[in-house]
Amino acid sequence: MTDQSLHDDWEARYQTGQTGWDRGQTSPALHRWLNTGDLKPGRILVPGCGSGYEVIELAQLGFDVTAIDIASSAIEWLETKLREEKISVKVIQTDLLTWETEKPFDAVYEQTCLCALNPTQWKAYEQKLNQWLKPGGKVFTLFMQTHQSGGPPFHCDMGEMQALFPDNRWNWDCPSGKKIQHPSGHEELAFILEKV
Repeated sequence: MTDQSLHDDWEARYQTGQTGWDRGQTSPALHRWLNTGDLKPGRILVPGCGSGYEVIELAQLGFDVTAIDIASSAIEWLETKLREEKISVKVIQTDLLTWETEKPFDAVYEQTCLCALNPTQWKAYEQKLNQWLKPGGKVFTLFMQTHQSGGPPFHCDMGEMQALFPDNRWNWDCPSGKKIQHPSGHEELAFILEKV
């Protein structure tokens, strides 16, 4: 798929409201990680940021945020909200699987990017997550549990996730994750993965 056709595919989803991964607000998991002190201000990446609810909140809390998405509508909506709130965030419209960073991040907030990507792209995405982070950097992730075939959002089977994020590359914070209800009726399992 070319960059233009990839953009057009994601843009069409935003234009027609086919964004079942978008919860319409900041995730309760983000608040939990902030309240427990697991997620501390620093340099953070939000890939596949979509509407960017977390982007706005993290920036308001003093994080140095970089947000990436390929869809024009998502980027335009986010940039409008950032202007209204007078918040400074680095916003990049690009294919995140080809994007490189000059300086590694302390953390990645991975809420719904993985489940929105086709599973054939998951390994390339895991490699990007690892490249984007400094040693000891953390991915704050929510694995969508749809228990259905097809997507997006795609079901993130936990056996597949453990194979995708192996112990020789990632330390998992807990074996089962914390359940978070999603407005779609599905659940998300919250984990913190630390780069080895």
